[in-house]
Amino acid sequence: MNRTDRLVAMVLFLQGRRVVRAEDLAARFEINIRTVYRDIAALGEAGVPISGEAGVGYCLMKGYQLPPVMFTAEEASAFFVGGELVKQFTDASLQGPMASALDKLRAVLPRERQDHVEKLVSRTIVRGRVGRAMPDLAAQRWMVTVQQGVVLRRVLRLTYRGLERDEDTQREVEPLGVVFYGGSWTMVGWCRLRKDIRNFRVDRIRRLELLPVSFEVREGFSLAEYMNRPDMSGQTPVRVWFHAHAQERAQRESYATLIEEKRRDGGAEFTLYSYSLEWTAEWLLSFGERAEAVAPVKLRELVRTAAEKIAAKHR
Repeated sequence: MNRTDRLVAMVLFLQGRRVVRAEDLAARFEINIRTVYRDIAALGEAGVPISGEAGVGYCLMKGYQLPPVMFTAEEASAFFVGGELVKQFTDASLQGPMASALDKLRAVLPRERQDHVEKLVSRTIVRGRVGRAMPDLAAQRWMVTVQQGVVLRRVLRLTYRGLERDEDTQREVEPLGVVFYGGSWTMVGWCRLRKDIRNFRVDRIRRLELLPVSFEVREGFSLAEYMNRPDMSGQTPVRVWFHAHAQERAQRESYATLIEEKRRDGGAEFTLYSYSLEWTAEWLLSFGERAEAVAPVKLRELVRTAAEKIAAKHR
């Protein structure tokens, strides 16, 4: 990027945020701090009203802003969540242009829309790799309402059908964030029925209502830290064996780090944490003889039952 393009991009970057530190500008445009100072000075000399405070950062003076584009909060959210998917599921040739496009979009949003987007993006995680099943969009029609609950911190009342039990339950949930993994969007929230944090797959929601009831921020809760906990609520520890030739794919497609336990039979056993034993069984079957469910017994039974059904179709 030449300097002229960088200066224009820097203005757009500043327009999309309240305050930006010099370190953030340096990281965003891959330049050093001294270059940031020179660029800010050049913009000031060109008439761009930038104010700065030591130890705080830079911001554009009030009123210096492009006319707002009339996107709704939901439309803007869709763009930025789509950007997170592009980051995760495409290569660098698309990630750069997408980041630039989103900066331009963010710059022309009204301030309240910018705040809405910032809150949603900070409470959204996308995990997975190319090759995983993509979500059934028709079955996940509740995403906009879920996102509203997450951003506005409003309680959601839902009818939910769990993975393990084929029955509906009525819940009131304080939505804390949304995560994409395993081909599905999942809401992480405090379940008032179970009095604990639970995971709710959006495509398992049967009815959903945004209540006019707010909830307080849960101090100490971090969505990223929660998702990285091996004992995260709703996960089951499983042990699997992968042949050496299948391990690269398994690592690439796994939403969690594979923990190697022991080597045997041309491969190794690993421990991982499963959100759904049914989904894990189907995933292991896709590896053919290069994968084996070791534990728990239920996972082995699910793999065997599914394999028998497949074999029956080929008799």
